[in-house]
Amino acid sequence: MAGRPSLRQLEYFLAAIEHGSFAAAAVELHIAQPSLSEQVRRLERTLGGPLFVRTNRNLQLTDLGRQLIPLAQNTLRTADALVERVRDMRTLSGGTVSFGTFSSAHMYLLVPVTSEFHLRHPDVAIRVVGLNSSAVAAMVRDGELEAGLVQLPVDERGLDVGGIELIDTVVFVSADPKRAASPVTIERLAASRLILSEAQWGDADPLRRRLAERARAAGVELAPFVEVEFQTAALELAVAGVGDTVVSYLLTQMSQFADLVSWAPLEPVMEERFAFLTRTGGTLSPATRAFMDLAHRHITALQARADSWRARAS
Repeated sequence: MAGRPSLRQLEYFLAAIEHGSFAAAAVELHIAQPSLSEQVRRLERTLGGPLFVRTNRNLQLTDLGRQLIPLAQNTLRTADALVERVRDMRTLSGGTVSFGTFSSAHMYLLVPVTSEFHLRHPDVAIRVVGLNSSAVAAMVRDGELEAGLVQLPVDERGLDVGGIELIDTVVFVSADPKRAASPVTIERLAASRLILSEAQWGDADPLRRRLAERARAAGVELAPFVEVEFQTAALELAVAGVGDTVVSYLLTQMSQFADLVSWAPLEPVMEERFAFLTRTGGTLSPATRAFMDLAHRHITALQARADSWRARAS
């Protein structure tokens, strides 16, 4: 491979032009003149031709030297920008959070985490994708996102899955208190006018996959009456009396739903477990790592509140 100019050589070349001589450039850069002259000669050898016509009075550029000026300037500017960019990312005065979550996280987790992160690090850009957990896992695996918080199980190939961060419970929800007066079996669920979320993902969604497995084991078919994309939409339709649904317990405790629906656990109880994941062998930027640390603290507080709500309800 042919040699490449060093940044130092380009810097010395431009300094010699700016100050009119090797001697003046060396004084400005606080180095010995022979060292500067030697680096310029090495640059000329690398490029295959002289950059200066040496005279007793001053330096005169050759045609090659004149053509090199803008290229050298652009190269040094790019190197400076790279150093500044990395410094910004390491000090959280710049960079971008790259993170994915399950879609309903915006109801009780994403907004407070993102708001606090912005207050702490106002110059960091934030990109949070709120999709189905299986889609988030695929995006992390493919390198489109650095990390995610997902509902398990997901396809773990090529991923490192952390410990359980949050445990929620799947509950049956109805606008009719009588229908939610006791725990709901899969047989009762199959007989309901059922509203299911995650329409686009179907059995690729972790919750729908587990419900389908429970139905097959019981010898019943779980056929939704209405399918929508988001659990919030399923809850709103249940409030309107269109049908019954199954959602995460935490959603039922949001202020806009808490007094409008009745809920009951499934029989047997079905827990939802959420964990952080990253790509195997991948690296996390300081921004994404700091976002995950803050999310962990919020999740810990959220778990305590959820456990307290369930204890009072039971």
